[in-house]
Amino acid sequence: MIMELYPLVFEPILKDRIWGGTKLKTDLGKNIPTQTTGESWELSAVPGDVSVVREGAYKGKPLSELLEQFPQEILGRKIHDQFGTQFPLLFKFLDAREDLSIQVHPNDELAKQRHNSFGKTEMWYVMQADEGARIIVGFKHKSSPDEYLEHLNNKNLIEILNEVEVKKGDVFFLETGTIHAIGAGIVIAEIQQTSDITYRIYDWDRVDANGNSRELHVEQALDAMNYNTTDTQKQYTQTLNTGNVMVDCPYFTTSYFPLNGTASVDKDGSSFTVYICTEGEYSFKTDGKSYSFTKGDTILVPAALKAFELSGEATLLEICIS
Repeated sequence: MIMELYPLVFEPILKDRIWGGTKLKTDLGKNIPTQTTGESWELSAVPGDVSVVREGAYKGKPLSELLEQFPQEILGRKIHDQFGTQFPLLFKFLDAREDLSIQVHPNDELAKQRHNSFGKTEMWYVMQADEGARIIVGFKHKSSPDEYLEHLNNKNLIEILNEVEVKKGDVFFLETGTIHAIGAGIVIAEIQQTSDITYRIYDWDRVDANGNSRELHVEQALDAMNYNTTDTQKQYTQTLNTGNVMVDCPYFTTSYFPLNGTASVDKDGSSFTVYICTEGEYSFKTDGKSYSFTKGDTILVPAALKAFELSGEATLLEICIS
């Protein structure tokens, strides 16, 4: 069977979160079900949360089914050899109306051993930030399990953590083991390994409507954490109509692609490409057909779709596995 090649868009999987708000609707046009919608999973193969195609020839098909049918066409030969029919990345938008919990993610080895999962290396692109909004990334100075636990138990953990004020366009790369939290007043595009494993360490002593605290994973986090300082913020160039690499790691390569006019793109077919539109609108042209996308749209370009044209005025994040 020959796959019909076109940019695949999926129904967003919307998640209510204690810290969520309404910016996914007001800023990104998502049809949110609650006033505390914290996440829109744009492209996911996490079991129980598998994305479904929104339109075109494969409308209504789950990503997992398409990958069984057309693994090499979608993933590319190299990625298929590495991951079989598993889609290795997860793409989300997050709206933090309140601070997220302070947390850490395990590496591949620990996640495989404990949860039969990938680890969770991730990156953040700040799409919007209120005045004075900040994130927590890593320790201020080299720490230790003892120092960390002492501050955690005394409820002054924040004193030894690195807080960074953020603005639109800031990029942070979080390797596994980096203690972190997204602060209130920020909308983020997140690119990460396919994993839903989070060790929550501290949740600001908050409770839900029923007076219940969320589960913490203090013990599990102890040996998952990197107690060294980390350099997480990434600088990048902004050359028009081409990809400017922001993060290049074994799990994904993400480039900043400022589009103004028309750009012809040629790929070698070794990896799928994902485009996240963080600003503006653009059209995607291939094989005589044109598809329109706007801010808040995430598209999956199958690896077998090698040549296409992007035109419009938009800010795109371009992601592949190199």
